[in-house]
Amino acid sequence: MRKKVYAHALSIYEIDVDFFVKSNVKVLIADLDNTLDSYRLYHPGQRAYDLKEALNKVGIKLVIISNNKGKRVGSYAHDLDVPYVWSARKPFAGKINRFIKDNNLNRDEVMLVGDQLMTDVGAANRAKIRVVLTEKIVKEDQWTTHINRIFDRPLRKRMMKKGLLPDWRKVYGQIK
Repeated sequence: MRKKVYAHALSIYEIDVDFFVKSNVKVLIADLDNTLDSYRLYHPGQRAYDLKEALNKVGIKLVIISNNKGKRVGSYAHDLDVPYVWSARKPFAGKINRFIKDNNLNRDEVMLVGDQLMTDVGAANRAKIRVVLTEKIVKEDQWTTHINRIFDRPLRKRMMKKGLLPDWRKVYGQIK
């Protein structure tokens, strides 16, 4: 049986691309809001472009996933020239499963990176794909996310205390 949480990172941008390579990731599904950028941005920042370029160099396809609306997610993904799933309804896995099936992907080669236990980790677990949980990258959240964070904070704290959120470098083998 697959572990519930694969790894933890401060942000998607701290994770070395070699981690994904050594983890046999072919498709990296990245949450948009507070994982790649602020929920207010319609266009990617430089670090998102740099991440996409680094992933491309090693043959990993970046896909954006968001519970947000199509116009914003589409605009952001279009600028990055990557596929996207909008209004994903995470923590449900239906749209992730459909994307995996429609693109004939092997679940063992797919990983999701996101900043919320309730939505991102929940959806990844339901879709039976690996997941890296990150911290949020900006202070602000959408009002709906504030509700999730009320439950997320104490749960995340307990999981950290119990060692259930291993640092991605530990999983990768860089630190002991």
